[in-house]
Amino acid sequence: MTNNELYQDVINFLNLEADLLDQGEFNQWLTLWQQEGLYIVPIDQQTTDFANVLNYAYDNHEMRQKRVHRLYSGESISTTPRARTIRMAGRHRIVRADEQSVEVRCAQSLWEYRKGNSQHYVADLTYTLVRAGEGWLIAQKVVRTINGADFLRSIGYII
Repeated sequence: MTNNELYQDVINFLNLEADLLDQGEFNQWLTLWQQEGLYIVPIDQQTTDFANVLNYAYDNHEMRQKRVHRLYSGESISTTPRARTIRMAGRHRIVRADEQSVEVRCAQSLWEYRKGNSQHYVADLTYTLVRAGEGWLIAQKVVRTINGADFLRSIGYII
């Protein structure tokens, strides 16, 4: 695979993830993950030691499933009614790549509309993707919000 083909393949995968989240296809989103994968939203934007600090989210497989269950069930007040979201990612950069994995960074703008209010959030995303046959699985996704603490005051969806 050439560098351009790899780049396009990775972007297509990340676009699929964003679309699944925006369309509320959370069970399908779960299938994009490696069993051992981690979904991380750190409080400290500079940290790299996620396991030993407090995070907004540090979700393994079980926690991702619980998060999706809450989104579908309406058990959480922050998920009712479900927010409509549109996310756009850009500035993709492959930081590291080998035959089995790739690390990619990008910027995300996320627009939320819920209960007559619109919010805009911005984050830097870092993905570690691993090969799975002809495709990819997410081994780690780190969401570093730019809006800091304001970002998660009432969020009821996956960022």
